[in-house]
Amino acid sequence: MSQGPLCGVLGWPVAHSRSPAIQNAAFEAAGLGWRYVKLPVRPELLAETVRALPASGYRGVNVTIPHKLDALRLADAASAAASAIGAANTLSFADGRIDADNTDAGGLLDALERPVAGLRALVLGAGGAARAAVWALNDAGASEVAVWNRTAERAEALARELGATAVERPGTADLLVNATSVGLDPGLAGDDALSSLGLLGSEPPALVADLVYRADGAPTPVAGWAARGGAAVVDGLEILVRQGARSFSLWTGLPAPVETMRAAAGPR
Repeated sequence: MSQGPLCGVLGWPVAHSRSPAIQNAAFEAAGLGWRYVKLPVRPELLAETVRALPASGYRGVNVTIPHKLDALRLADAASAAASAIGAANTLSFADGRIDADNTDAGGLLDALERPVAGLRALVLGAGGAARAAVWALNDAGASEVAVWNRTAERAEALARELGATAVERPGTADLLVNATSVGLDPGLAGDDALSSLGLLGSEPPALVADLVYRADGAPTPVAGWAARGGAAVVDGLEILVRQGARSFSLWTGLPAPVETMRAAAGPR
């Protein structure tokens, strides 16, 4: 029996990813004989791995930490969003080409399920996920987008490139987006994580989105802090589902079965 088309998630590490469960459930619901797998790839092997995937039966991959900026550079063509953001989280393979897109941006806005026009937003982080969040919020009409990062120079560079404002410490906002990897490690105590983000002892804004999720389903430090403070919380799994839904449609040309994907994401 011949193997159907493959998709996967490229990252280092990638063992915690729930994308395979989400995407495989979507493929099954759509009646497709596709399969989605984890692809742990060290940074130094990214280029040769990506170039070898089409010949191995892959139609596309999602890209996660730490590969999003490099993935864009490997593409033959990129969407307007990926080009503007400067990072790609989705690669598609067809006709010998590598096409890059960024569904992180649209997936974040889909997950928020409310307008962000006029809101003051604060993004924590300066990597590929943070770039997507800043661009998405600006594009959706946020009145102000501030960026904070533990390495101030990286926040300043991102802010210059994407029309945001770098800040020395997290301040007041209507919406906070955690786009750092802090909280991914279940061994890191909540107070330690919050302290490293400059949030310990502060009150959350009305709306908090945390791009991080834990493999064990436990709340991340940021999500827990936000919930205790009475904020509306959009967790990392919901954001993963929404960006994954957009990737699914890019690869297959079909509407994504979002409810099926959400159920397959597991406990939160």
